Amino acid sequence: MRRIAKFHKVSPEQFLSGMQDSFPEYTEADIRDMYESIELPRRATKGSAGYDFFAPFSFSLPPGSTIKIPTGIRVEMEPDWVLKLYPRSGLGFKYRLQLNNTVGIIDSDYFYSDNEGHIFTKLTNDSNEGKTVEVTAGTGFMQGIFLEYGITVDDDAQGERNGGFGSTTKQ
Repeated sequence: MRRIAKFHKVSPEQFLSGMQDSFPEYTEADIRDMYESIELPRRATKGSAGYDFFAPFSFSLPPGSTIKIPTGIRVEMEPDWVLKLYPRSGLGFKYRLQLNNTVGIIDSDYFYSDNEGHIFTKLTNDSNEGKTVEVTAGTGFMQGIFLEYGITVDDDAQGERNGGFGSTTKQ
């Protein structure tokens, strides 16, 4: 097994900015407490492919609702690798919890973005059974899997990333 990546927390200031943008009801003190409790993603067993991401705060998501979560996490990885994000299997199976972009893609150069490569996720409870998703702080809600990728023989990409969602198309 190759070791190709390392998870880090974003800075306290970056987490504060992400939380205040999405959740203005939390005080700066609340957010700093959340930051201190953030756990780095980890595998549950030696045979697990996915690294569990843990909720930085508790949330309830009724059917049809969406939430944008700043994870407080960034990842440093070797070039030619990508981190793909999915809902935890049990949450997807029980509640049809889905990432709004279906699969989150974290590129290796995202780590160097202005936002420190802060990983955000947007989740929707797509339950057709009327079930509300309840996630408590510190509970795994999403998983990430590292995959190696290739490029075409005539690839000549020279662009530099600076930002997240859609940043590579903002020229």
